Amino acid sequence: MNVMLCPSMMCADFGNLDNEIKRLELAGADILHLDVMDGQYVPNFGMGLQDIKYICSHSKIKTEVHLMIENPMKYIELFAECGVDIIYVHPESEYNVITTLQKIGEMGMEAGIVLNPGTAVSTIIELLNVVERVLVMGVNPGQAGQMYLPYAENKIEKLLNLQKQYGFSIGMDGACNAERIKRLSEKGVENFVLGTAALFFGDMNYEAHMEDIFHAVGQKGCKS
Repeated sequence: MNVMLCPSMMCADFGNLDNEIKRLELAGADILHLDVMDGQYVPNFGMGLQDIKYICSHSKIKTEVHLMIENPMKYIELFAECGVDIIYVHPESEYNVITTLQKIGEMGMEAGIVLNPGTAVSTIIELLNVVERVLVMGVNPGQAGQMYLPYAENKIEKLLNLQKQYGFSIGMDGACNAERIKRLSEKGVENFVLGTAALFFGDMNYEAHMEDIFHAVGQKGCKS
């Protein structure tokens, strides 16, 4: 199984966004991950709508939006118009989140749910009927560079046991370094959001950092 690497664009250089997109694509990125925050569901503000429109229109690969906002149902059409391919929402973000997930699918996008460190798998089982993706948070959402919470991995085995029945992919977001990606991919995690732990650090040599990940998981990079 090949892992899917999803750079978090919140960590990119917004003063040179077009070049950042091209560099990440050349380095072997599979999906560009776009974080949206409203200052209410999480105590921070994320990417702006104009940035998301720009990235979606200039990217040659898929884009996914992680909505860390209250009442995401209000904004699904707006992000669909931007050209987003995948939308993740948090089950706690509104009263009837299953309707929001269904609308995402009806509008031709893939629907996903996000499990915070404190969210139990048992509370979202019914939602698995209408999603293609589940993203497990290894940190509390809302800010880059946070400390990894290893107990979040307890959800992985539970999700793997449900995966065959419901047919969703499993992803991990938060402090995903090369060693952690290797270990979790061997368990069955397919998608990894890359932030300051694995990609956006040091000399910002995306190709070299991505190659380190490909080497760790025994996968050929885009130029290998």
